Amino acid sequence: MTDYDYHEPDFSGTTTEDWDDPQLEDFDTDGLDEVADHFILSSSGFPPENFTDLKLPVVDPDGNLNKNALATAKSGGRGVGAVEDLDDEAADEITDLIDDLANEHFDDADFGE
Repeated sequence: MTDYDYHEPDFSGTTTEDWDDPQLEDFDTDGLDEVADHFILSSSGFPPENFTDLKLPVVDPDGNLNKNALATAKSGGRGVGAVEDLDDEAADEITDLIDDLANEHFDDADFGE
């Protein structure tokens, strides 16, 4: 089983713009420590060893927490449930973190409590 680390991402604003998972070239830096601030999960710790170690992006390259990214991270084929080898306890904690971020930063979020 992979030993994932997770953290609350760093962001400066919020947005409800359409969402596509960012690629490394979308960021103005190659510094993985800065890029990792946009993601919730890493398979190699923070900062990660490689960009591909990062999972569940929720902050766009401009530094905005994205409501649609939170929805994607919570559900579906690219969300928490799709992360390989993630134990149930960590998955529950990450889902709670996503809910907390959504409910705290988006008035109309319907992410549950």
